[in-house]
This record gives sequence, C-alpha cells and structure tokens, in this order.
Amino acid sequence: MSRIRSIADYQFGKGVGVKLFPENVDITYSKATGRIRYLYLNGERLATLRPTDGLFSLSIIAAQLVAENHDLAKCFVTVQSDVSDFIADGRDVFAVHVVKVDDEVRAKDEVIILDEDHHVLAVGRALLSASEMKAFKTGVAVKVRRGCKKES
Repeated sequence: MSRIRSIADYQFGKGVGVKLFPENVDITYSKATGRIRYLYLNGERLATLRPTDGLFSLSIIAAQLVAENHDLAKCFVTVQSDVSDFIADGRDVFAVHVVKVDDEVRAKDEVIILDEDHHVLAVGRALLSASEMKAFKTGVAVKVRRGCKKES
C-alpha cells in the first residue's frame, strides 16, 4: 500500500495517495507479470497502473476523489464552462479553451479536467505543458481518455 500511495504522491501531489487509496482498496495483479495492474474501491475501478511508465491512469471516480482534495493535488486543467458538455462527452481539450492550469503540469502527465465551477468533466493526458497551454491559442492541449458522461 505504501508503494501505491508513494506513486500517487509523486504523480499528483504530496498527500494525494492516502486520500485516493484508503485501506480497503482491492488490488488486482497481472496474470502474466505478477505486477500490480488495477485498483478497485467497492467494486469500482479507481486506477490502472500503466506498465509502460509505472504511473497511474485514473477513472472518473478517482478523479472526483482527487478533486475533493483540490488543495493537495497539482494535476488540474480548468476549461471554459461553455465547452464543458463537449469535454464531458469525451472530446479533447483545445488550448484556446483552457482557463487555468496547475503550473506543475508537463506534457504526457495524467490530468483531471474541471469546469469553472470545479466539477470533474474528464480525465486524460496532457499534450502540452502548463506554460504552453497558457500561451497557445490553437491545437489540442489534453487528449481526453474518458469523459464523465461516458462513465455513467
């Protein structure tokens, strides 16, 4: 458990691991390698430990848990409210729609997309760094993996 929480602290910000992965988390291991693969809470998938880089990809449920502890995490991209329906449907985030982004976000980081009212819209992977998202007016900023409307 400490290893899982350490990875979450490194990836999302110090203190996130304990909030994201309580003691009653179920761990599923890969049959082929024997390594940690999926983490479940009450039967719902929270995260997948990616074998390529050893970091987590989050589900919408996990993103909502992290968003509840917004002051700890450093992985948020806030978009304009008028595009929130498109993002929630699983569409990509364009740089022009980014209102705010945590300074610690780098390209290829796992990010949580919020609307201006701090509701979780989607999870995805940043294609641009925080400074690029702020500076650019064209292009995809975040490749959305799952929108909140697709999860339900």
